[in-house]
Amino acid sequence: MDITVAIDAMGGDHGPHVTVPAALKFLSDNPEVNIILVGLQDALEVELKARRASVSPRLRIHHASEVVAMDESPALALKSKKDSSMRVATNLVKTGEAHASVSAGNTGALMAISRFVLKTLPGIERPAIAKIMPTMTGSVCMLDLGANVDCTPEQLVQFGIMGAMLVSAVQHKPNPTVGLLNIGSEDIKGNEIVKQAGELLRKSGLNYYGNVEGNDIYLGTTDVVVSDGFTGNVALKTSEGLAKMVGVFLREEFKRNTYSKLAGIIAFPVLQSFKDRVDSRRYNGASLLGLRGVVVKSHGGADEFAFRYALGQAVEEVRNKVLHRIAEKIAEQFPPSKAETAD
Repeated sequence: MDITVAIDAMGGDHGPHVTVPAALKFLSDNPEVNIILVGLQDALEVELKARRASVSPRLRIHHASEVVAMDESPALALKSKKDSSMRVATNLVKTGEAHASVSAGNTGALMAISRFVLKTLPGIERPAIAKIMPTMTGSVCMLDLGANVDCTPEQLVQFGIMGAMLVSAVQHKPNPTVGLLNIGSEDIKGNEIVKQAGELLRKSGLNYYGNVEGNDIYLGTTDVVVSDGFTGNVALKTSEGLAKMVGVFLREEFKRNTYSKLAGIIAFPVLQSFKDRVDSRRYNGASLLGLRGVVVKSHGGADEFAFRYALGQAVEEVRNKVLHRIAEKIAEQFPPSKAETAD
């Protein structure tokens, strides 16, 4: 089927300078996809003209008169900017004009707007931010990465289900393993919430591995790692900082003297291969799971190459019916009456 993606074309650090060319390239590579560019019509038309492109049956502009700033209060964006490009793109998903929306804008505002407009799936108490990250053995889906600072054991189980269904659908793993992030692998470790979540996960019917520690994330011990948003966000930002430090140190060492520069030239193919394997742009796109619609958050500083990966993530979720899989699994896990109450 044709898949339509609504893009918050004004969001992110670069706005249309990145979103428009990324959309054009993505369209050329994916003939089954249609795109709606949402934002200031004049600005978007200028960007299209600069690239000798124009609207077409597969690419159209939907005007939105307001833009959510990257540092804007989520509450202010939700209440005062009802015609923002972020809000309008989300509305297009709600009305069915688009199958998914993608934004590089303010994360807090995107979560607040998406939750208000789309609501959560039956049985899901809170949506979570999930991201696919590289590991030594392939990749891992980690959630939550900042949407929910405090979580109940039941919510952590819901995150486990959502993450497992995402991996099962998009990566075609029929029975992905799920780990619970903790300070030790033993069942007696962790606070009471984590201990209770572990007990519930063991009874959940998921392929529950048990507790995993921080180093297990990149070792690829499990396919899914579950945590509360506070811990998950700290782990993510720590790993991003470490990766940046390693890159800086490598560049400094290879520029230290004539011999190290020569060594750098010789090692360039290996270094380039290493860079490609860990290139964060290839893993751009965090999913806001648990909503009644597909919403993907691109990194705010994403370039054209990275933004295309966020678009790809959204399309894969739609194509592989991630929402249906999550709803079906949640209904199996929780009695219908409970799901209706949560709804």
